[in-house]
Amino acid sequence: MRWLFLLLLVLNVFYYVWHQQEAPLRAKDVTPLSLYRGSQQDIRLLSEATDTTKGKSTDGSCLYLGGFARQESAQALQRRLGGLDIKFQILPKDLPESGGYWVRVAPDSRRLLDDLALQNLSKEFNELKHKIMPCEGVAPAE
Repeated sequence: MRWLFLLLLVLNVFYYVWHQQEAPLRAKDVTPLSLYRGSQQDIRLLSEATDTTKGKSTDGSCLYLGGFARQESAQALQRRLGGLDIKFQILPKDLPESGGYWVRVAPDSRRLLDDLALQNLSKEFNELKHKIMPCEGVAPAE
């Protein structure tokens, strides 16, 4: 039994020396965060990105409502927005990235749709989704 213990002890010492021969792990060089940020030095909230005095977006983003699979639901939303005096533009369904019927709210009417109004519309229309996306590539409202 004594020989077995000595054999295991020698094997453990050999195993320890063998692992010490390998190159030890080095700590990674961490690049400072200030080099990554570049021109974006500050974090801006969405509420800070909009001009609250005029209700217009300063970062070129627009509000889109919809995502309806049926045209009747989209027409009901259009009637409801018309009743609220909100200007909107109907987007064609044949766009591959649209995924249903969508309505673009005019930037000057966006201030009328606050969080409470969007919640009320969501309760009225079950499929209603809203997105804030860039306005580039979308025809202007007339």
